[in-house]
Amino acid sequence: MELYWPASQGEWMAWLSAAITVVFGLVLFFAPRAAMRIMRLQTKPERPEALSEIRATFAGFYLGLGLSALVFAQPFLWIALGVSWGFTVFGRLISMMSDGGNKPYNWAWVVIELLLAAGPLLFAFGFVA
Repeated sequence: MELYWPASQGEWMAWLSAAITVVFGLVLFFAPRAAMRIMRLQTKPERPEALSEIRATFAGFYLGLGLSALVFAQPFLWIALGVSWGFTVFGRLISMMSDGGNKPYNWAWVVIELLLAAGPLLFAFGFVA
């Protein structure tokens, strides 16, 4: 088994989305406190076990899906990656409408997450070769 290297523009878009997902996962796994500061979150001092949720739930998902897409480079994995980022955007938009989070920070992340969703989906469905 070897790492598949992208050969076209569409493959590069999908591959970069997966690589960025892996980088996010690595930051969440190895620097959960820094990641939480970036996400504007904090744990309570009496609940240090909350960091395990960052490492397990967030980092585990990002690393698992991102690495799977990079290693296997299959259309269904590109679709899973794109749909996952798409639901991330959907959740953020719902939160912005219902939780009062309509702030520039969230809009910047909507754009980033839309790009991360678009790359693999456009490639997987054949809109970009």
